[in-house]
Amino acid sequence: MRPPEIPTDDLYVRLELPADAAPEAVEIAWRTLLKRHHPDVAGESSLEAAKRINVAHDWLADPTLRARYDRARSRAVVKAPSVRAASTRTAPAKPVRRPGASRAPDSGHRHGHAHAHDEDERAPDVGLHSPVVLAFLDRVAALTPDEIDRLRLAEQPPVAFVASIRRFVSPERAMALDAMAALVSERLLSAVRWVPAVRDAATSYGQFLLLAGFLEDMLSEPFVDRVEERMTRGWLAAIGVPRYGPRTAEVRALVTRARTLTPGQGQRLVAAAAALGLTDRLWPHGTDPEEDEVLRVSAALAAQDAAEAADAGGSTARVQTAVAAYARVAALAPAFGPTEARRLLRPWRDL
Repeated sequence: MRPPEIPTDDLYVRLELPADAAPEAVEIAWRTLLKRHHPDVAGESSLEAAKRINVAHDWLADPTLRARYDRARSRAVVKAPSVRAASTRTAPAKPVRRPGASRAPDSGHRHGHAHAHDEDERAPDVGLHSPVVLAFLDRVAALTPDEIDRLRLAEQPPVAFVASIRRFVSPERAMALDAMAALVSERLLSAVRWVPAVRDAATSYGQFLLLAGFLEDMLSEPFVDRVEERMTRGWLAAIGVPRYGPRTAEVRALVTRARTLTPGQGQRLVAAAAALGLTDRLWPHGTDPEEDEVLRVSAALAAQDAAEAADAGGSTARVQTAVAAYARVAALAPAFGPTEARRLLRPWRDL
């Protein structure tokens, strides 16, 4: 079977999205625009526009087709379409389907289709003055130094995602999203108000609170779960978590001792770390740091603080690197397991 002909106009413009829009944004744009232009809503004159919106979604929602389209798009300047205008150069017209309707087997949609939740199943809308939002803003104002340091190292949230879907939410919700960003900045300590990592993680979590009902209404669970994880991951990996995670006491003791290492102790640690391969082993074999943001941040912060402590104690750069590796292992002991963690930390404990 011949592959479908690549559309020659700009599918991103059809869906009113930037070219780097997330898959979830593609789904939201498609649902919103198709509701707006569906013949049942806008009349038969909108039939062609609805077909074109469907074609854009078919291409951009499928990773393989989207990659193929992006390659072609990068080689030539494509025409920007009007969703109201008919075109004779797009893929053959298909029947117009409602959002959530099933697809034909040959539609090329590989990852499954998003079905909106029933209205009585969706999460309730949350406003700026709701208890959950007010409690969150109070928590922003009460961030501890350890939480702020963890936020600095946490995975950055998808700031562009909210910007890309803003045009598809109600004017009231759009204003609330803007207000949330302003309120977060206002509540943050002045010393970190303009630190992007801290501000963005807090803003993203707050904006998710405002968007939760909308997202559940527009996306199926695989999509909305992924958005929730990305928008809240950094905040949840920092708030209420000890500085170095579950092994904070042990790591804190290691950091304290790193300031008093003798040159001989430092050299022994360097040699042992090299023999164990610690400086090259940043994470336990068979595990993925992306699966546990709490441990990943804990390990990164432990390594950073241990290296700084060794530097303050006059240790060489090689010793600082080795000490950071031991601190990382100490923070990751739950992932390594007790037996392996004891083996890797034995040189440190034998000092």
